[in-house]
Amino acid sequence: MAETIRTIPTKAQLMERLADSFSGYYGDFSLAAADAGLSASQAKTLGVLRTAPASMRALATTLACDASNITGIVDRLEKRELVRREVSPTDRRVKNVVLTTAGEETVDGIRARMHATHAALDALDDADRAVLHDLLGRVFCGARGPRSAT
Repeated sequence: MAETIRTIPTKAQLMERLADSFSGYYGDFSLAAADAGLSASQAKTLGVLRTAPASMRALATTLACDASNITGIVDRLEKRELVRREVSPTDRRVKNVVLTTAGEETVDGIRARMHATHAALDALDDADRAVLHDLLGRVFCGARGPRSAT
């Protein structure tokens, strides 16, 4: 049996693969968010809050957008009762945004409707999923640590 020779991808090739992967994931995510009546930014905000409550400033930093944009996003999510604002227990001047039960259900529904992503992950066996999980964690969480939701 002949041994397969694998070429080592360059950083540029890896970055291109990541861009293609993220583009596919984001397209699937955006469609699922639209099915839930949300913009991608609103759905991403819910996903960030799934990890932990966050201040408006932390949301703006995490989502890489202006604080005024976050205000509008949170206002619309609050109107739909997907989030609520609470006074921070450590600083009364700060409002934390907290995901409601309806918000959690919405995030779960969006993720469940990401059919292309589910199909791609279903094509992996358990060992490949474990490797992918480890690599994504090392590449995107290793240097910076998990994203902070202060």
